[in-house]
Order: sequence, then structure tokens, then C-alpha cells
Amino acid sequence: MPFSGEPIVRIEDATIFQDDKTVLNNINLSINKGELVYLVGRTGSGKSSLLKTLYADLPLRLGKIRIATHDIQNIKRKDIPLLRRKLGVVFQDFQLFPDRSVAENIFFVMKATGWKNKAKMKSKLAEVLMRVGLGVVSSKMPHQLSGGEQQRVVIARALINDPLLLIADEPTGNLDPEVSDGIFQTFMEINKGGTSILMATHDYNLIKNYPKRVLKCEKGSILDSNEVELSLFKVS
Repeated sequence: MPFSGEPIVRIEDATIFQDDKTVLNNINLSINKGELVYLVGRTGSGKSSLLKTLYADLPLRLGKIRIATHDIQNIKRKDIPLLRRKLGVVFQDFQLFPDRSVAENIFFVMKATGWKNKAKMKSKLAEVLMRVGLGVVSSKMPHQLSGGEQQRVVIARALINDPLLLIADEPTGNLDPEVSDGIFQTFMEINKGGTSILMATHDYNLIKNYPKRVLKCEKGSILDSNEVELSLFKVS
């Protein structure tokens, strides 16, 4: 789909830290509405630190980052929930409460982001589960689901606030290739609806089969396939 309007993400002269260690230096890039962008790089190259900075789990100490209408630098703690209503985050390790049903897991995040009307919550629950192909699992516990089904629940949870940007940190890392492909097809459908996606991945077959823009963390910098030719298949 065509990209238009202001970028969903704009990063200017940003330095990304993990604790007191600089992991990425002088980053400048933007992600437009409707883009699906891969983020690659060796373990420890800064991928997860960048993503955590974007959703304000790590502080931005140097530079500027703007996501939709939110400036991340110096963001106040009370404003982080407002930022995260514009974002959906999908983790590799699911991060579902094992002692709560699928519905209870999703309702927990709804309540944390300001939902109060129970009828609207139930309606949205049904909607997001249908979007990821899970119409009949709301009463099941996480351990009753396969790994692929659990990841679909995590994607559904990330969609509850109709995010402008979906951040995915190795979303297929624990899944076999066939299941991974199905999960990626779900991301593609979400992207076609206009949601921008930034996906950290080590799955180079995915990139080969579904070529998109690639950002590569390397030696403290980010290389952009829109600007340079990247060697993608030598990264562990």
C-alpha cells in the first residue's frame, strides 16, 4: 500500500543505551505509515534495546524519537500508557499469565490501557481473536494452546487498541518454519490494514521469501537497505 503523511516513527541523532553501555550511536531514520520493516543483527547488536526504547521500557538519554504524536525523550511516567495505546508489542516468549485464560490475559491489558465498558471489552476481544484466526479459545488456558496459538493470542492482545505501530521482537523465534510462516501471514494481513510493523528477526528465510525494507544493527550503527546494499545472510 502507498505510504503517506507524517512518519509513524522519526528518530533523530539518537544514542541507545543498555544500562551504561552504548549499543547504538547517532541513529537517524524514519518509518512511514503502512510500512513493514525488518530489524536484523547479531545477538547483542542492539535490536531489543532499540525496540525497548521505542516503547519506553528503556529511557532515551540522547537524541529525539517521535512516535505518532508522542516525543519519547523525557517522556513522563504517567504518559507512557498513552504512548502504548498507539503501539502494539509482540514478544518472542509470549508473556502470557499462565494462571489466566486467554480472555483474562487480554482483559488485563485492556484495563491497564483504560478500557472500562465490559460490553465493549467483550466485543473487542471477539474481534481481535477473529482477526488472528482464533475464534473459540477465549476460555482456554495458555498451556492448552500450541506455541503458534499462543503467539496469535499475543498478537491479538497487541491489537486491542488499534495500534498505529506494531513492534515485534523475534515473534517467530520459538516456532517451527511452517507455523512461523502462518504467523507472518497474520502480520501481513495486519499491515495491509494500514498498521506499520517493525519486526526484529533472525529468520532470514522469511526475509528472502517476503522481501521488505531491512534495518541492520551492526557495529553500533543501523544500516538501511533503502540506502545501502546489505549482506543479510551472514548474521548469526
